[in-house]
Amino acid sequence: MDFFAPVIGQTQAVELLKQAVAKDRIAPAYLFVGSSGVGRSLTARCFSQLLFTQNHQNTAVIKSKLEKGNHPDLLWVQPSYQHQGKLFSASEAAEKGLKRKAPPITRLEQIREITQFLSRPPLEASRNLVVLEQAETMAESAANALLKTLEEPGKATIILIAPTPDSLLTTLVSRCQKIPFYCLDSASMSQVLTLSGHSEILNHPTVLNIAAGSPGKAIEAYEQMQNIPPELLHSCTKPPLSYRSALELAKQIDKILDNEAQLWLVDYLQQVYWQNLRQPNMIQQLEKSRKALLCYAQPRLVWECMFLSLVSS
Repeated sequence: MDFFAPVIGQTQAVELLKQAVAKDRIAPAYLFVGSSGVGRSLTARCFSQLLFTQNHQNTAVIKSKLEKGNHPDLLWVQPSYQHQGKLFSASEAAEKGLKRKAPPITRLEQIREITQFLSRPPLEASRNLVVLEQAETMAESAANALLKTLEEPGKATIILIAPTPDSLLTTLVSRCQKIPFYCLDSASMSQVLTLSGHSEILNHPTVLNIAAGSPGKAIEAYEQMQNIPPELLHSCTKPPLSYRSALELAKQIDKILDNEAQLWLVDYLQQVYWQNLRQPNMIQQLEKSRKALLCYAQPRLVWECMFLSLVSS
């Protein structure tokens, strides 16, 4: 059985992991490094199936547990929001309708959960497995706590998923075996989007440009675009002609869109402005806005400054 069959366009990563298992040289820690949405998390799931079904007769049962997320020897950790003393993943926060003013982060409490999970021996498999998505969102305290765990992981393998090695502490990176993931070419992009039931995205070149070879980003961008009122999106695609219209547009964006949607809008406008106007100063202003939003600046003020600068230019 080829557990990696769902992974498209990541031949090197798949081969490295297969060889590690075949030669029984599984590392205590891996760093899956590459752009988001290109198959890093999917590959981690496929790798977990391969690890846990080794020398095990009841493969179907193990695969079912992994798909349902209730295998006792697997801990999957995602960045979280904190609300009323509880932690919620991005999907859980969206389901509960929680207002999100800042991106989720990986917290010290979650790293402590990893440490506690690894303090016991595996129950069913030959090793415990921890997958830490978006490891770049760890604060320094969380990263330092994880470092202690990586030094003595016990009978376990830890997978960190991050966009670049530079996004993590060098001490963390040095303890991991790097598995590279690459952006997909056009043919692979089309294959993934078609197989996943998102072939309509292929008709939206701006969305594909935002994705830059990442099917996951393409799907997220398209879904985000569907959630933004068409009239607001249309108003943003042309620089405002007056200070009044600039301030009004900023007000609407702040009122209607949460932080995640506003960050997506920055990406979208960069693509649209560059395709239509080819003015580098507009792209630079949008990049400044992105950095300000990521630093938790007041969103309405960020957009007011950005649109006013476009009127001035």
